[in-house]
Amino acid sequence: MIPLRDTIQSRNYPVANTLIIAVNVAVYLLQAAQGLDGNRFILTYGLVPARYSVPEIAAYFTWWQQVIAFASFMFLHGGFWHLLGNMWSLYIFGDNVEDRLGSLRYIFFYLLCGIASGLTHLMINLSSKVPTVGASGAIAGVMGAYLLLYPRSKILTLIPIFFIPYFIELPAFLFIGIWFLLQFVSAAASSAGGGGIAWWAHIGGFVFGIIFLKLLLRLPRTGLSDQVRSRTTKHRTPRLQVVRPRAGDGDPNLYGTIAVTPREARSGAQKLINVPWGFQKRLFRVTIPPGIRDGTVLRLEGMGKQAGDVRGDLNLKVTLQEEQ
Repeated sequence: MIPLRDTIQSRNYPVANTLIIAVNVAVYLLQAAQGLDGNRFILTYGLVPARYSVPEIAAYFTWWQQVIAFASFMFLHGGFWHLLGNMWSLYIFGDNVEDRLGSLRYIFFYLLCGIASGLTHLMINLSSKVPTVGASGAIAGVMGAYLLLYPRSKILTLIPIFFIPYFIELPAFLFIGIWFLLQFVSAAASSAGGGGIAWWAHIGGFVFGIIFLKLLLRLPRTGLSDQVRSRTTKHRTPRLQVVRPRAGDGDPNLYGTIAVTPREARSGAQKLINVPWGFQKRLFRVTIPPGIRDGTVLRLEGMGKQAGDVRGDLNLKVTLQEEQ
């Protein structure tokens, strides 16, 4: 299953999530620039459980290298596709969690999840000499938080069936539930201390992500996140919106809604709407004229259902979405 997008739009620009993605990309480029010293770089800054359980191996590392590896390992990756897969998942799920926590608490939360995932992997694979790298554990924590915050969100998912792409919208609780089940089954089937994917790091990050979210939501706000929010608030609705139209019996016309902010209503805007109807998915460009009012209906002639020789219209009711 490959997630393509979710239906929950963030109210603020995800500055922290974007920063984390940028740092991961920058570290990957630094890692790639090591050339022949790449393995040494990964052994130094990746998480190698045996470094903490075998004194003869620990002697090769300074105390600082031993400490920093618990954070640095989550910014290293095993290759381009490893990086791309992780950053894509973080891009989809991270912005909404940041929206709820605020940028500063989100960074703290992300790092805590990554460290907890590393500790989980270390405890279960204490004698392993294989370096563990990647943001997967931290992102698993983000997914755990997303599940708690937005269980009814829809995830547009690509499922390749015999090389044929199949697209389906799954509720977040089902998508993430299936993902977690696959992690658990894979972890149970893998041997401790072996190489490959760090399944227990994913599980640890996910579980601790739920725990850390509950704890952070109980902490009093410091006001710093509110200052960041005031500068990162989005003053527009998403340019691409999904409209699921309704139709009455025998009525060739379709009816849906399109959301704009008061600022967009005053100045006008251009939107793209994706209209799934039956097995069809159509994309339309819609112009929001300046000065439009809440409840105004925009009519797209000939964009409704075909009824005999007549094709109905698509009627979009404009709703104002307050800026947060």
